[in-house]
Amino acid sequence: MKNRLFEANGTSVSEVGLGCWQIGGADWGDVDDEEALDILRTSVASGVTFFDTADVYGLGRSESLIGRYLKEAPETIFVATKLGRFPDPGWPENFTRDAVRKHTEASLTRLGVDTLDLTQLHCIPPAELERGNVFEWLRELQQEGKILRFGASVESMDEALVCLKQDGLASLQIIFNIFRQKPIHTLFTEAQEKGVALIIRLPLASGLLSGKYKKDTQFAATDHRTYNRNGEAFNVGETFAGLPFELGVEIADSLKPLVPHGMTMAQMALRWCLDFPAVTTIIPGASHPAMAKANASVSDLPRLSGGLHDTLREIYEEKVAGLIRGPY
Repeated sequence: MKNRLFEANGTSVSEVGLGCWQIGGADWGDVDDEEALDILRTSVASGVTFFDTADVYGLGRSESLIGRYLKEAPETIFVATKLGRFPDPGWPENFTRDAVRKHTEASLTRLGVDTLDLTQLHCIPPAELERGNVFEWLRELQQEGKILRFGASVESMDEALVCLKQDGLASLQIIFNIFRQKPIHTLFTEAQEKGVALIIRLPLASGLLSGKYKKDTQFAATDHRTYNRNGEAFNVGETFAGLPFELGVEIADSLKPLVPHGMTMAQMALRWCLDFPAVTTIIPGASHPAMAKANASVSDLPRLSGGLHDTLREIYEEKVAGLIRGPY
């Protein structure tokens, strides 16, 4: 596993991390406690040192499971969590000084740590980002030693650019994959110039870029790939990268002949993300240990050819960009 610098002072993380939404609840199908712990163990055994979670994943279950694992972890793990979407007290009351403090302290308790490595604003309303009070409250918590760093998980490039104006911002978490290439031209250069780490979520577009789905694939009723397919519950961009499912399957199928020998389609999609120097770490999720191991192995795969990058860019521009729904 290769590492990349998370910040200028030398802190580094594995370039392939683990997204822990899957182990929180039923939004990606059911994962029981023991399998969740095995996913964490397998990831670390494969070189992963970066976990991304949130207080709302399973209403604290994801953080609690990570907390259990940290007691046995053989090495130091960088844990990034998020706040702002927990239902108690909910919006707009979540965006008060007291609520930000309460949610931070709850995460500390569930994770069983004295200080959070990183806390991120969790796709909060753009008006709150513009107002900026939440950043001041995070700085207070940083000064008190409750958090080491703060960042923001955002839905759109406009939101990302607003956050980049904030002093002390350590990271931005964005949706980026073969089907969502806008950040290359709108964000990467400025983030690098400011030393802001980029955490990449949904690198497989909710599994579309695994190439395993068919147009008639069915998911459980509790799975966001069913209940949020058209943005019924939250931003549609969080599900299939904002593409209509059947069209997404069709375009994904057209990529299969492009997969280099020795790679799966999922590995090609993850390797594509890692080929960009602005990317700090990618956080694919895993529903079983073998998937976690396969994801981590991408760090050892060779870069994709320039020709393949050109072809994937052309497919995005000609077939995908105009279909994206939701903030982008």
